[in-house]
Amino acid sequence: MTEQPILPHKLTLNERKQLTVTGVTEVISFDETAVIARTEHGTLVVQGKDLQLKTLLPEGGQVAVDGTITALIYEQPRSADSWWRRLTG
Repeated sequence: MTEQPILPHKLTLNERKQLTVTGVTEVISFDETAVIARTEHGTLVVQGKDLQLKTLLPEGGQVAVDGTITALIYEQPRSADSWWRRLTG
């Protein structure tokens, strides 16, 4: 099994209108109000208005988003058994 190299992760936001993200391993979903992408540092949720996915380069893990950016949120991955621990714990 070949191990995937860790991509460098960087966010560049210009005047809340143009966002460039590197180190993206997968774009999970996108629409005009949110872009959800998986990175080496957790799931990144980009919230805003009139969002457009301008660039998606899988070889470098680069994503560019245009629109009005209102929030950048990182979500930590949950373990598969965490719901069981909360239920029984």
